[in-house]
Amino acid sequence: MAIDPRDPSPAYLSFWRERHVCTLTTLRPDGTPHVVPVGVTYDPEAGVARVISSKSSKKVSNILAGGADGAPAAVCQFAGRLWATLEGRARIRTEPGAIADAERRYAERYERTPSPNPHRVLIEITLTKALGSRALREAP
Repeated sequence: MAIDPRDPSPAYLSFWRERHVCTLTTLRPDGTPHVVPVGVTYDPEAGVARVISSKSSKKVSNILAGGADGAPAAVCQFAGRLWATLEGRARIRTEPGAIADAERRYAERYERTPSPNPHRVLIEITLTKALGSRALREAP
């Protein structure tokens, strides 16, 4: 059963606020999946997930290959039997304010400030679907 990514249960939202390593899946130009560990922040009010990255990374080039409409992407995390996935269209943002906001959100969730990176970009995923363990889908 899908979850509304803009209106998740309290348990689902709480799980996304805990400190977990996540994965980002993008598609290579040949259609095969590229999966890498990342830090993710989830903003249900805006309906987006954010990942900071260096502009020279493969994940960024995969997204840029999708053109102006972006590219499909998914982020996932798990802990024991709990899991949660957010899916949508990823686009690359380069505006300094958007990157600074993403860095602040990252620092808040992961309790550490990201290292300075003059080549940093923001991967912003406009969410279309959220999935997760039954325990996270249901309100307490």
